[in-house]
Amino acid sequence: MKKPTLQFRGPSLMLLAVAHILVFAAGLVSAVALRHGASFVTPFASAEQMRLFFTQNPAAVRVSNFFLFGSAVPLGIFAVTAVSRLRFYGVRAAGTNIALFGGICAAIALFLSGIFGWELSVPEVSASAAAAKASYFLSFLSGGVFYSVAFGLLAAGVSVTGYFTRLLPRWLAVLGICVALAGELSSLSLITFPANFFIPITRYIGFVWMLFAAAALRRDRRVAGATKPNTA
Repeated sequence: MKKPTLQFRGPSLMLLAVAHILVFAAGLVSAVALRHGASFVTPFASAEQMRLFFTQNPAAVRVSNFFLFGSAVPLGIFAVTAVSRLRFYGVRAAGTNIALFGGICAAIALFLSGIFGWELSVPEVSASAAAAKASYFLSFLSGGVFYSVAFGLLAAGVSVTGYFTRLLPRWLAVLGICVALAGELSSLSLITFPANFFIPITRYIGFVWMLFAAAALRRDRRVAGATKPNTA
């Protein structure tokens, strides 16, 4: 006779991961589709180049940052749900709290990045070269290094606890640790420019990790395995 299973009651991790990725991607697409006039500028361009770009592309800035802001919602819910699942499976390790802290901070980082970026669509802000540069840097730092370091903690917390409790396969845990390392190394971008390279690594490989982690954690467990606490 089969042992009954305990079913987790909560949002679908896969749906949340896909929603986060699609909303984020919508921001990138809208930024390209609605842009016209001056070519795209980085936060390290001159203040005058930034002012020119933002004054000529208010719609692209406004819409793309709306989607960036919105992408924080499914990411935050993903983090909370993933931690809830780990605890439902009996995990009582500190890694769950680390993952929760990282996930919430990563969502806050995207919220802030979207808000600071949206501010650049306001004519009074974009007209001032100094104000535009300041807002752009705040948006970049929030959605870049702040997000990457925080997401790295989310990936590390879920991966380590998931591996030692046999909820995640070894290869997926290793991938999560690699994402975590890239995220923490991105903090070096605050003192050396080349370390910005770790930010897109954290983000885009992190998307892949999210999808596979969501698939691995969505399975229900037998009662005997689900009720036995694990402190690994």
